[in-house]
Amino acid sequence: MLAAIPYTTFPEIDLGFVQIRTFGLMVALGVMIGAVIASRLGERWGIPSDDTISLATRLVIVGVIGSRITWVLTHLDQIDSPIDVIAVWEGGLQFSGGFIAAVLVGMPTFRKWSRPTRWRMLDSFALGLTVGLAFGRVGCYSVGEHLGGPTSFFLGTRYDGGSTREGPPMIGEVIHHTALYEGLHLLVLAALLWWVLRQRPVPGSLIGIFCVWYGVGRFGTDLLRIYDDTVLGLTGAQWMSAALVPAGLWILFKVRPTLAGVRDELDAPAPVAEADAPSST
Repeated sequence: MLAAIPYTTFPEIDLGFVQIRTFGLMVALGVMIGAVIASRLGERWGIPSDDTISLATRLVIVGVIGSRITWVLTHLDQIDSPIDVIAVWEGGLQFSGGFIAAVLVGMPTFRKWSRPTRWRMLDSFALGLTVGLAFGRVGCYSVGEHLGGPTSFFLGTRYDGGSTREGPPMIGEVIHHTALYEGLHLLVLAALLWWVLRQRPVPGSLIGIFCVWYGVGRFGTDLLRIYDDTVLGLTGAQWMSAALVPAGLWILFKVRPTLAGVRDELDAPAPVAEADAPSST
């Protein structure tokens, strides 16, 4: 092992006059920035910003509740008192439960929109969600969640101390830190989705790419975790990923071709009105 990333947890940011929980701050920033991204993109497709923010707020609330419930159910050994059940500011959100809850609550609203608008808005939320998740992974990294076993991988982190939500590893031990890995691949995904968006893609392109990319990436990083409970050998997130990938492929290869004409209509120049047409002489 030639080098390793020094790692000490930083669950709080001390500003002198106040201490801020790093996890809560990162989650809050992720929610706000993700919602703004989705609302700005939604305005392109004729959805008022207030409507998108209102929907995003509902999705975040039920998402946090769903994420916390699934985390508690899979980490009962860390629950010592009733306050531990709701102590989300200390970390402990499981994306799979939140994602499922948000989909169920958001479905009625998405179904009210026209088919092209529905898939455009799903694309908007895909980019916002990717950025929001990247911020959330910084929060997980700060409190010592999603740790793996010893490694000689060049992105391995050397645990130098600090309280952790899992473990902890031995001081000086170099380990996989899947929160770091996920944060990095989410940044790459965000850049890819932004680039695709600038190409004026067929509706459904971004959400399809998100499902496949995140599903494959999350399934892989969960293989490195050593503290997560499993069901039939897989974590909850891996079972979710097993559904996300085929769903993404279905969107990309079945849904998108039926929406190709929508992109063509948006790209086509507006017809010239007869009154504005040049007269012949």
